[in-house]
Amino acid sequence: MSQYLITGGSPICGKIKASGNKNAALPCIAAAILTDEPVILRNIPEIEDVQVMLDVFRSLGGTVEQVEPNMYRFSMGNINESRVPVEAAIKIRASILFAGPLLARTGKVILPPPGGDVIGRRRLDTHFLALTELGAEVSVKDAFIFSAKKLKGADIFLDEASVTATENAVMAAVLAEGKTILNNAASEPHVQDLCRMLVSMGALIEGIGSNILTITGVKKLQSCDYTIGSDYMEVGSFIGLAAATRGELEITGPRISELRPAKMAFGKLGIIWEHEGTVLRVPKKQAMKVNHDLGGMIPKIDDAPWPGFPPDLTSIIIVVATQVEGTVLVHEKMFESRMFFVDKLIGMGARIVLCDPHRAVISGPAKLAGSELTSPDVRAGMAMVIAALCAEGKSVIRNVYQIERGYENLVNRLSVLGADISKV
Repeated sequence: MSQYLITGGSPICGKIKASGNKNAALPCIAAAILTDEPVILRNIPEIEDVQVMLDVFRSLGGTVEQVEPNMYRFSMGNINESRVPVEAAIKIRASILFAGPLLARTGKVILPPPGGDVIGRRRLDTHFLALTELGAEVSVKDAFIFSAKKLKGADIFLDEASVTATENAVMAAVLAEGKTILNNAASEPHVQDLCRMLVSMGALIEGIGSNILTITGVKKLQSCDYTIGSDYMEVGSFIGLAAATRGELEITGPRISELRPAKMAFGKLGIIWEHEGTVLRVPKKQAMKVNHDLGGMIPKIDDAPWPGFPPDLTSIIIVVATQVEGTVLVHEKMFESRMFFVDKLIGMGARIVLCDPHRAVISGPAKLAGSELTSPDVRAGMAMVIAALCAEGKSVIRNVYQIERGYENLVNRLSVLGADISKV
């Protein structure tokens, strides 16, 4: 199994281009099933999760052609199979995104329980709720079996603003008969990307970017040529990396408006950035000091559904906080196991009190020492990379497959920026 060898202590400096949004690319690949005409997707990140989704698409009878780097042509003329392969399903949670489009095209889906990051319980109930409201029947045995003679629009209230459940519901509803109103829908930028792609294919969707989506079903979708937006999770990770290593970084291509929640959170740690057009600059000189709330109170950084601070950046903000002067409380509300990687940071010298599965108090700055680490999930793995690059001495990070599920060509891109990192 591959691992990273990292020697810390060098600031990250230089220029880097933002990759395409992983969480937009995955549902957009699944959405290519909804038409029998070719679909072109641009700015697709070259990461492990994308490769798994491409394998599933092919296994269902589709063809995938890489036209050029980060650009793919998809064609699903006839769907030969309605069963998602077990070996693919257990690798990534996004495998469940094939449920909505397969149900819309074929009326049947057999889906093994999806895998993915081990960050706590991740309910599937909302998917079942949405698809059954549209007319599907669901049975649970060794796999989830969805079937429907005809999907019909409905007025649906999701029991949680689940991103993937919203995406599945939208993909099923665009070909359903009649109108669907999706209340309490997720509105993250990647959900918006999927909706805009579907509109470019001829879907009728109103309310994009809000928590109420109105979808009027159409009989057929057409081909499209769509460009995925930048990955604000990756951009936030690189901002944190530059600040924590006392470096400076220029990032080209981010959607600046999508970084506003992150800017408020990083601002509480005395970290700022500048931007001009689609170029973002993290300056070398940073305060790196916690800004207290009114009355000198310890500030809190907590995640929330969009437009709140993204849950996927809580791991990053925790490790960055270890390098900042002062004390801050980080409250991760959504997953009860995401914070369990902090014991590794404590072992490296970080001053962190894990209050419970959802809250950690971090006091800094702390001198970190190189260590042997194992990545439990995508974002905690990247947090470990940042910690190792801040630390004195050498670190080994194992299970880097988890990191490369979400970060494109990471070792080479960081090496260009001056990081002492290699993969063996």
